Amino acid sequence: MKKKKYDYGKCDICNTPLEEKQIKQDLWIKGKLIIIEDVPAGVCPQCGEKVVKADVGLWMTKLIEDSDRISKAPKISVPAIKFDPEELAA
Repeated sequence: MKKKKYDYGKCDICNTPLEEKQIKQDLWIKGKLIIIEDVPAGVCPQCGEKVVKADVGLWMTKLIEDSDRISKAPKISVPAIKFDPEELAA
């Protein structure tokens, strides 16, 4: 039996119907970037707005409270580029 997809409704920003997708959710916690992969979410194909169900949000909260799991997770390197408006004007 196929699982029925959740109806995320319409985007609060542009009123386009949201589509169910698996996303990478990035969170900054105490100055550190944490990425949770394969999060089910409603995503707007028009503007990119993302919405997660309440139970998914609670599950993510439990995940980020698990410091042991975070410490054992694979680490990635991310470029950090400083915004300098003077460089753009040149």
